[in-house]
Amino acid sequence: MLRLSPSRPRLRCLLALGVFLMAHSVLAEDAPPNVTGLQSDVVFSQYSPLSGNAELARRLLSPLTAAQLPRILARTGKVLRDQPINLSQEKFVVYAPARAPPHGYGLMVFVPPWPQAVLPRGWASVLDRYGLIFVSAARSGNEAEMLSRRAPLALLGAVNIMARYKLDPERIYIGGFSGGSRVAMRLALGWPDLFRGALLNAGADPIGDEQVPLPPSDLFRLFQEETRLVYVSGAYDRVNLGLDAIGAASMRDWCVFDVETEVAPRVGHAAVDSTALARALAALTHPARADPAKLAACRSAIDKKLAAALGDVESLQASGRRDEAQKLLIKIDRRFGGLAAPRSVDLTAP
Repeated sequence: MLRLSPSRPRLRCLLALGVFLMAHSVLAEDAPPNVTGLQSDVVFSQYSPLSGNAELARRLLSPLTAAQLPRILARTGKVLRDQPINLSQEKFVVYAPARAPPHGYGLMVFVPPWPQAVLPRGWASVLDRYGLIFVSAARSGNEAEMLSRRAPLALLGAVNIMARYKLDPERIYIGGFSGGSRVAMRLALGWPDLFRGALLNAGADPIGDEQVPLPPSDLFRLFQEETRLVYVSGAYDRVNLGLDAIGAASMRDWCVFDVETEVAPRVGHAAVDSTALARALAALTHPARADPAKLAACRSAIDKKLAAALGDVESLQASGRRDEAQKLLIKIDRRFGGLAAPRSVDLTAP
């Protein structure tokens, strides 16, 4: 993995270059020129290791869960395919503003709750103003499985737009509405080397539990340092306003401080309108610098808790209480996820 440095713009550019190289470092021969306007039923062809099954498991599953996959496959006689998606059978909607900004377009990869690939009403004019390309996949709504469809489709949407247009790596975002917002948050958490920020519209979850395990430590450190999160729900959507507050608090508990919450006035549970979208994008495009001392102190507190918990596992194992050790190890895996690896995986060895 790339070694992190304190230089934000340089780091982001290097990471974006690495992502682009992983996605095939030259433009696809069958990629059309920089088409602008609204395009429906777009079929892509570029794949990337970022959307492969192995990488999805590494970034979205807890280490102990991911470690079980080879044993499960061996027991069932199945083979894990390289990619979960056959792009020739998938369709996307793309909107590209007519005028590209001097440093390249921004990108909003959108995960919907509905099955259609559509551009929400009123968004085009705001995308024009911010110079953002929009891409969203069909058949990636709430009825679709996250690991095998929604996540890889969003990643492949980003990869293919990167191959077709000049993009500004500082302005590559993931977003979603309702259930799609929850998937967008998982993608922002797992792929901070690709997405600079996330627009989370009326859908939020806390992180660091069985449902949303933390990614490998190098990726999570980058997420803490570099990712901008904007939560926005309608003023009348009281359930999701509450969930936004819980989600934002969870982020701060895990040392993710570049978080902002927005309220869309006179709106219930609906995708943001053009006015609320403009406000959210304005917030998204103005990240705040992390306070190094605050971040270091927060990380140190987490490291101490994790070290103590793993020490308890070792003590239980040394005293022959292996069942208790295993139960505690599972709790640690669910709570700390990739932060506990590889030590947590090593402790499961017989």
